[in-house]
Amino acid sequence: MGMAEPLLEFRDVRSGYGEAVVLDGVSFALPANGSLALLGRNGVGKTTLLLTAMGFVGLARGAIHWRGQDISRLAPHRRARLGLGWVAQERDIFPSLSVEENLTVSARPGRWTLTTIYALFPRLFDRRANMGNQLSGGEQQMLAIARTLMTNPALLLLDEPFEGLAPIIVEELTAAVRQMTADEGIALVLVEQHAEVALRLTQNAIILERGMIAHRAKSADMLADDATLERYLGLKLGA
Repeated sequence: MGMAEPLLEFRDVRSGYGEAVVLDGVSFALPANGSLALLGRNGVGKTTLLLTAMGFVGLARGAIHWRGQDISRLAPHRRARLGLGWVAQERDIFPSLSVEENLTVSARPGRWTLTTIYALFPRLFDRRANMGNQLSGGEQQMLAIARTLMTNPALLLLDEPFEGLAPIIVEELTAAVRQMTADEGIALVLVEQHAEVALRLTQNAIILERGMIAHRAKSADMLADDATLERYLGLKLGA
């Protein structure tokens, strides 16, 4: 086998809530330093896939492997300790702590420190003494990502990180994510409604439909495949 073992692998994963099956037979492998866009209309299971990866949603069938180890039964905090970094849509920060305290409270040793975080997010450096609840939505999102990076994960799971943010902030954030994945060797799974943004930030892409993988391709190829984007996402890019 010349292939290095994947960082994260889903094997025929079925998961959901109670009796309701959301993901049904999902399989994919993400290499170390790989990046994957998860696309699909609302309610097709994109967020559930991230929650299943982290262990917040249990498996009805199949398995999840991390660096070759079966982690299907591990609790979320144990998965986090192994290097899965989860950034929730809710921008989970401590409102009554300063930006800097928010960062140091979650720190684990590794490449990401206050210095490297502030270099990546200069805006957080400018706001380092501000309380979490004094930040704009965009700054809170930067802080939520930065807090997860301070745990020095091998994989970042981002759930619609650009949702509802001003265009200038989206530009800053996408630049940071691009730098992070290109230079710092961190893997990425990105759920994003803006297909174009997601495809430009990733190497590979999966389109989910009704909890199953309907289409997979290299991101650059999918970006050029208007028919597929229109069929599954209702998008007319370049129109």
